[in-house]
Amino acid sequence: MKIGYLGPPGTFTEEALLRTYAFLQDEAVPYASIPEVIEAVDRGEVERGIVAIENSIEGSVNVTLDVLAFDSEAKVIEEVIYPIRHNLLARSGLALVDIDTVISQPHATAQCRKYLAAHLSGAKIIAANSTAEAAQIVCAHPGNVAAIGTRIAAEIYGLEILAENIEDFQDNQTRFAILGKEVPPRTGFDKTSIICFIYQDRPGMLLQILQEFAYRYINLTKVESRPAKRSLGEYIFFIDMEGHIQDKVVDEAIKCVTCKIDRVKFLGSYPRFKVVK
Repeated sequence: MKIGYLGPPGTFTEEALLRTYAFLQDEAVPYASIPEVIEAVDRGEVERGIVAIENSIEGSVNVTLDVLAFDSEAKVIEEVIYPIRHNLLARSGLALVDIDTVISQPHATAQCRKYLAAHLSGAKIIAANSTAEAAQIVCAHPGNVAAIGTRIAAEIYGLEILAENIEDFQDNQTRFAILGKEVPPRTGFDKTSIICFIYQDRPGMLLQILQEFAYRYINLTKVESRPAKRSLGEYIFFIDMEGHIQDKVVDEAIKCVTCKIDRVKFLGSYPRFKVVK
C-alpha cells in the first residue's frame, strides 16, 4: 500500500506517518504540497494520504480544509494526534548569535513566535513549503541561515540542532487526517465529519442545523466556518461529531440537515483519534 505525505523526507507529517505505520517506510511517497497529496489520493496514485488538518496552537490548516471542501472526493478514514517538537537547525559551525535568517513552513514559525522574539528578534523570517524543505535550503545555503524543523530532518540533511523544543507551548500537537476513498466500519468509538453549504442565508439557519444534533444528544467536537469562495459574507461550516454514519441518530441528523440547506458534503466516518508518541 502506498501512502502520500507532505515532503520532502524529514517533515513532521513523515514523522507522524512512520510512527503510525512503520512498515510503510519504503512505500511512503513524498509530495511538494498538501493539495498534491490530496489530489494523488483522488487520482489513485496512492491508496492513502496523510495531511495535517489542525494544530493545538495555530488552529485549522486552512489549505487542507479548502481542498477537501471544494476540490476533492477523498474521505477521512482515520485521524492521528502527534506531538510537535520544533528544533532550530543550522549548518555545522554556526552558533545562535550568527543566525540572521530563519526559514520554515509558516505554521511552524507561528508556533515558535515567543522563542524567535526572545532569541532571534532581528532575524528575517522566510516561508518554505515544509519544514523539511527549509532544512534542504539551509543545507545548501552558504549564509547564516537556520531552519525550524524535525530532529529527523537534521539527521537527513546533516545539520546541527542549535536549540531543542522551541515551540511556544509544550503541549503542542497536530491532528493528522488519513485520507482514502472508503468508509471504515463502525467501531463504537468514532467520529463523523461533514460540511454544510449555506448559499441562501436566513436568520437562525445555523441554529436550525445545530438543533438537529442537540435534539439527538450528539456531541459536536468542532464547528468552524470558512469562506464559501463565492462572495464576501458567504460561508460554509465544518462540523465534527461523535458517532458513525451507521449510527441511526447520526444518519437521521445528517438527513434532516440536508433537507434544510443547499448541500451537505460527507467527509467521512472514522475511528476517533489515535495518539502517537
